[in-house]
This record gives sequence, C-alpha cells and structure tokens, in this order.
Amino acid sequence: MDRKLLLIILDGVPYRNWRRLFGNLEGWVDSGDARVWKMRSVLPSISASCYASIHTGVAPAEHGCTGNGNVFKLSHPDVFSQTRKAGGVTGAVAHSFWSEFFNRHPFDYVRDIEYDEPESTSINHGRFHSMTGYGHANQMTPSDVDLFGTLTNLCLRFGLNYGMLHTCTLDSMGHRFFHDCQEMDHACHVMDEMLAPFIPRWRAAGYEVIVTADHGQDERGHHGGRSALQQEAALYYFGDAEGPAPDDVIDQLQLAPTILSRLGADIPDTMKAKSFLI
Repeated sequence: MDRKLLLIILDGVPYRNWRRLFGNLEGWVDSGDARVWKMRSVLPSISASCYASIHTGVAPAEHGCTGNGNVFKLSHPDVFSQTRKAGGVTGAVAHSFWSEFFNRHPFDYVRDIEYDEPESTSINHGRFHSMTGYGHANQMTPSDVDLFGTLTNLCLRFGLNYGMLHTCTLDSMGHRFFHDCQEMDHACHVMDEMLAPFIPRWRAAGYEVIVTADHGQDERGHHGGRSALQQEAALYYFGDAEGPAPDDVIDQLQLAPTILSRLGADIPDTMKAKSFLI
C-alpha cells in the first residue's frame, strides 16, 4: 500500500462552532486548500456509538454499541482491519475505547496504553489514554498538542498508511460550560491554533487529511439525540479527490468506505454507504 490518510476527530463540536470559530481551517477553505461539508452522525449521537460506526460503517443498531457504558470488541470488519488486509500500517492516538473496540477488550492500563505490534491484524501502533477519574470538575484530558505530536511521531517512525487521532477536550469542555459561552469560544480557538501547524506537515509527508467530529453538542451540553446541534458537525478534507457539492450532507456511515477507497483497500459488504470522495 502506498497511499496515506489521517483522520482527526475532535470530539463533540457542533457544526456552527466549527464554521464560526476554527479560523485556520476556514482560512484553508477560503484559499482552496481544503473543502468542508456538513456531516450528520448516527443515532444515538453518543461518543462510543459514533466511534464504532465511524470505523465499521454500520449503525449502532447493527454493531450493538448503544452508548458509553456498552463497550466491547466489535465483530464487524473495520477500517483498521481492512487496511491491514491490504498491506497497510495502522496507528491510533485516542481514548481507550478505540483500543477496546478494535484491538483488545477490556483495556489494560499497562499492556494497552502504548503498544507496537507489527503483526497485528488491526492497530499496529497504539497510544491510548483512559480519562479515568473524568468528571465535571476534572477533565482528565491530555494536552492536544501532545496528541498531535504523538501521531506525527508515529507517522515518521513507522510509516503509517492510516492514522487516527481522537481527542475529548472540546467535548469535555462543552459538557462543563456548554458551547455558547466565552470559555468554549476560547477553547475552540486554542484547538484550531494547536492543530494548524501539523496539517501542512502531514500534507508535506504525503497524507490526505480529514478533520471532523464524532457528533455535536446542544445548548445544554448534551448529545445522544436527534437535534441538529447534537448530530451535525463539519468535515474538512485536505486532498486531491473530487467530492460532493458544498451543500450536500455527508452521512457518518460514509466515512469508513471513503477512507478505505482513498487507501485502495477493499470495502467489505457490510459497509453499504457510498464513498463521498472519488
């Protein structure tokens, strides 16, 4: 496999805050270096359910993860496993749920927090954090620039074909402060500023880059249901593929087959949605 793509997931950011507050990403849209669409999440629009759907391409009703309290090793083919079957190298820097879904369950704080397993049929290079102790008064999230740096390190050291990064910072901030406030305006600005220097570096290394969220968040800091604020996020694409019209809405189930098609890996029969990039 000679193609390369990175998926960056900023947890829990509603569409309106992407378009209003992420000045670097929006600047690249203005310059033509990126394109942006609205993406609608699966239901329930809860984190773990969305994580599972993003990589398996099937709805929660099918893969069985009904929420954050129901995390297990998934049985459907997924982006990591299909990339490995095609000869690609995979990596992930993310919350421990991702390791449990796609590598091993339950999560072991010693064994699974950091691993390099070249023969793995799923994630070869994993760097995970559990957020144990998370609550209203204590986010327990790593610095996002550290996460971006860690993913870049994996790309350089191991030649990842597919790398995925997930951070809960903005979701956790949103649950605490809700999204329509000074604190969230600032948090989104800081995230945008931290992310921005890495995108040109990833592009120079030959990666297509997708930046999006798993779901949104509403006026009361909630998600899980059907409202537009809970379900809708932006999706920014840096690459040379052709995409849909600017006002088209992408279904979250399209992400998995799109990533596989860009990498040149086989799309399993379980992924029924169509790629949104050509």
